[in-house]
Amino acid sequence: MNKVKLFVDCHVFDGNYQGTTTYLKGIYSELIKFKNIHFYFASYNTDALSKIFGYQDNITYIKYSTKNKFLRLLFEIPKLISKNKIQYAHFQYVVPPLKKCKYILTIHDVLFLDFPEYFPLTYRLKNKFLFFVSAKLSDIIFSVSDYSAERIKKHFNLKEILVTKNAVDEVFLQEFNKVETSKRVKEKFSIENYFLFVSRIEPRKNHLGLLKVFVEKKHYQDYKLVFVGNKAIPYEEFENYFESLDDSIKIKIKFLNNIEFNDLVEITRAAKLSIYPSFAEGFGIPPLESIACGIPTVSSNTTAMCDFYFIKEFLFNPYNIDDFNSKILKALHDPKEESILSEMKKSYDWRESAEVFYKRILK
Repeated sequence: MNKVKLFVDCHVFDGNYQGTTTYLKGIYSELIKFKNIHFYFASYNTDALSKIFGYQDNITYIKYSTKNKFLRLLFEIPKLISKNKIQYAHFQYVVPPLKKCKYILTIHDVLFLDFPEYFPLTYRLKNKFLFFVSAKLSDIIFSVSDYSAERIKKHFNLKEILVTKNAVDEVFLQEFNKVETSKRVKEKFSIENYFLFVSRIEPRKNHLGLLKVFVEKKHYQDYKLVFVGNKAIPYEEFENYFESLDDSIKIKIKFLNNIEFNDLVEITRAAKLSIYPSFAEGFGIPPLESIACGIPTVSSNTTAMCDFYFIKEFLFNPYNIDDFNSKILKALHDPKEESILSEMKKSYDWRESAEVFYKRILK
């Protein structure tokens, strides 16, 4: 029996770690176990890819000649697909316009259409066009949550979108020594006894709301606040509020960016509390990662996060500072980590998502 040839655009591994990186790493770590598929993983930094997926008979690594996304999509990928006689090619959000095989597309969210106030006009216009055209060109479409799948179907008038849910990297589920981990994090990053928010910085993520709760409810008297993530979209209101704070409060707030994955794991493990206050998400992986580490976790109850039934006691209205604060206090004093972790593992498993993917392409 001939193997199915599947090309995977892995250019996201060439930049900072993000949700699409987690998705591809998680789902393909399971999919490569199916030996009747030959995987062609393509990126500029193939050394990084090989460290993740290893060397197996059913894996071929292809090095892109350029990091330029336009040259890659318009010219290089179609040539590679033809050269290697690829049958399926998998992309995130946007596909090449010159179609040389069947396309698999994962659209993680269309939040810019549901919440336009958080995105620049040029961003909305460009991505609406690109996502729509890519969806129409694709033979199979996936998304990462029931919420996102329904919104994508509505906006683009699509009939079928299958859900391949995000899960967490296995490393977050490994046992660790809290004391030793906290010591290492303190020595390397000068932080301890802190609230943690992992996300790129932009208005819809609601960094401002978390900062206000931290300041106005005086949590700075007992804890520090750590933001992990790069700036993505201008967030003037947040920056102005931070600059208005007294220096005695500012020193309790730490910004970390360009963090390596292994450091992120350590920082998550050492946190006192993980907080995810976002107004709008297509999924929301960081809450699952902190839960996997046994860290008390609270999250907003909007969009895709309302699916996190296992922390329903710790979901809050991000527009209500008192509800927000009450869930923080509840998590600090009654975290229920073990029962929450057990329920989370039942609901989010890369093996199940890989099975959905596998069955669809062999349909």
